[in-house]
Amino acid sequence: MTIDNNVQYNPGYVNANQALERIATGLKLNSAADDAASLAISENLDVEASGISQSVENVNSALALTQIGDKAISEQSNLLDGIKENLLQASTGTTSQEGRDALLQDIKKSLEQLNNIAEQTNYNGQNLLQASATDTSSSDGLQVQAGTTAEDLIESEGVQANTEGLGLNGLLNLDPTTFTADTARDFLDDVDDAITQLNDVRGEFGTTANQLESSSRSLATQYTNTREAESILSNIDFASEVSNFSKQNILAQVGAFGQAQSANITQQTVLRLLQ
Repeated sequence: MTIDNNVQYNPGYVNANQALERIATGLKLNSAADDAASLAISENLDVEASGISQSVENVNSALALTQIGDKAISEQSNLLDGIKENLLQASTGTTSQEGRDALLQDIKKSLEQLNNIAEQTNYNGQNLLQASATDTSSSDGLQVQAGTTAEDLIESEGVQANTEGLGLNGLLNLDPTTFTADTARDFLDDVDDAITQLNDVRGEFGTTANQLESSSRSLATQYTNTREAESILSNIDFASEVSNFSKQNILAQVGAFGQAQSANITQQTVLRLLQ
């Protein structure tokens, strides 16, 4: 259906044209002239929804990070469990010195592997269990932007899950000639302390993951509600707009016809007066 160009100044034409624009774009608000207040609110909601969407991505990325960290700590804990078994075996008088030497070799290999895990565990280039592949100090604490305001942060402390941070460098660098049953017993407490530290780190990863999962659910709800609110303000009801367009177009054409008829009547009246 088209609109006669001859009725472009008719108010009905403006309404029909507005309805046609809405049908074409699918939006109620195509310019500030449509409804400046509603347009401002709609644009603010769109910005808010975009921010929430990015926050969801941040949270999901952090969740992946915590899962990687948790897996790595789990592997390290298994290594320490094996080291403790070796120390217990080395601390008994029924184990020969030759046997202790072999056990110490296994212990050192396990500690080296523990350090390898700390060096290599990273997410998107960010080391999780120490500062970097070459820096054995504590990693940076995690800060996750989990919302659209500066206060929406989820944080966790840095980690130093290597032999230095766990207090096991002495065992790693132990001279084999000094590894006796008494020495093995002396290191049992150190290994127990290291296991406890790793459990604490793993617990921290778990707590952070729970916070992130809760935040993810909340953000998903916020995003849905924000988009729905924006849709109510900005999106059209197609059936209603098509009906409105048809109505306004008909009214415009009727108005044009009435104007034409009125002009014809006026012309005829003038001619009669001139006769």
